[in-house]
Amino acid sequence: MTDLEQYLHSYFTFDQDDLVKVSALFKKKTLNKGDYFLKAGKKCNQLCFIQSGLLRIYADVDGKEVTQWISTKGYFVADLSSLLFQTPSLWNMQALTNLDIFVIERAEYNRLGEIIPKWPETEKLFLAHCFKMMEDRIFSFISMTAEERYHFFFEKNREIFNQVPLQYLASMLGMTPETISRIRRKQLI
Repeated sequence: MTDLEQYLHSYFTFDQDDLVKVSALFKKKTLNKGDYFLKAGKKCNQLCFIQSGLLRIYADVDGKEVTQWISTKGYFVADLSSLLFQTPSLWNMQALTNLDIFVIERAEYNRLGEIIPKWPETEKLFLAHCFKMMEDRIFSFISMTAEERYHFFFEKNREIFNQVPLQYLASMLGMTPETISRIRRKQLI
């Protein structure tokens, strides 16, 4: 079973037949470091699952890059709004490392309901999971101090702290690189 199949099986509880049908719609693709999965202003026509590597999601805001998220192994990634409604994407999605992904085209994604009868229920759970992640992120920004956000994120994502430039982590956490440096120095005392 591939990483994609294992993830689909554990997260969506597909039976074996449905698992095979869904995973067959995903095609393996490799992006080199620096390559884009999606550029802002373009329509998102693919959903990807990250098998290995790091993908940075960011926007250009008044000439400044603002990192929304760093996606790692085991995550699905797309600009959902653009994928579902075919609006221009707000986000750039760029490989921070060489990236192995599984990709499903929008047309194939839209056919899942024809292939798997319980897909509408499964998709609803998938979208609810995405929404919950967004809510948790917003809640952390309004309820935690910068130091609490840093520690919370660090505990859940230790593996990326030595792989991702400090300015990207700082931007994603809503702070300056100097604030992260100050928090790190405080830990050493």
